[in-house]
Amino acid sequence: MRIALLQVEPGSRDVAGNLRRLADACGAGVDLVVTPEMFLTGYDIGAAAVHALAEPADGPSAAAVAGIARRTGTAVLYGYPERSGRAVFDAVQLVGPDGTRLAGYRKTHLFGDLDRSVFEAGDDPPPVVELHGWGLGLLICYDVEFPETVRGLALAGADAVLVPTANMLPYDAVPEVLVPARAHENQVYVAYANFVGREGPLDYGGLSRVAGPTGAVPARAGRGAEVLVAELDRAALADSRRDTPYLADRRPELYRGLADGP
Repeated sequence: MRIALLQVEPGSRDVAGNLRRLADACGAGVDLVVTPEMFLTGYDIGAAAVHALAEPADGPSAAAVAGIARRTGTAVLYGYPERSGRAVFDAVQLVGPDGTRLAGYRKTHLFGDLDRSVFEAGDDPPPVVELHGWGLGLLICYDVEFPETVRGLALAGADAVLVPTANMLPYDAVPEVLVPARAHENQVYVAYANFVGREGPLDYGGLSRVAGPTGAVPARAGRGAEVLVAELDRAALADSRRDTPYLADRRPELYRGLADGP
């Protein structure tokens, strides 16, 4: 499966402009486009703006993304602020190449006051959904920094974990160290799509990448805007899982207490 990670400067509060950028990326001849976290509105735009721009999962922006996917025959995973009643969540939706909504996910691990002052935490575990014969797990930014999240998705059948993010400086260790480690220890691909540039007080670090099941990084971006294209290789995944069977060799009876620890 051929995927594109859309590494761009945030289009703060410019939903229409961001939809145009998404449409351009979907014309790149790939099967799936992954955007950064909160792509449709920008991430650090303040609670008032987030709440004003938040939409339900079936709102007008969702319809616009579905139309882009359908016209281009490209699946899309995009970040946006989701409104449900009076609550607002940092969310993503996966839309199939025919415009069908395949899955949604709300960020479950909120990052400090930056998130907690704006969003409610999601309470549902991240999903695994099939696309083009691949099991795709969904996470958002800080979620991937908890090893249990990726392990849970791998055990649920994920072949690749998609991570829209808004990772800022100085946290380069996340893409450079944690993302390849998560991929290798769980024998999955991890696709990590970040912003670049400045938004309010934040400097985004870029370094979007796709890490493979061996821990190698076959596709990586730098600090500038780009559409990073990578191929997920089914044969390479199978070979790595045969050679390094971490999931089969686990001893879960020895670490059950981890889930219920303090």
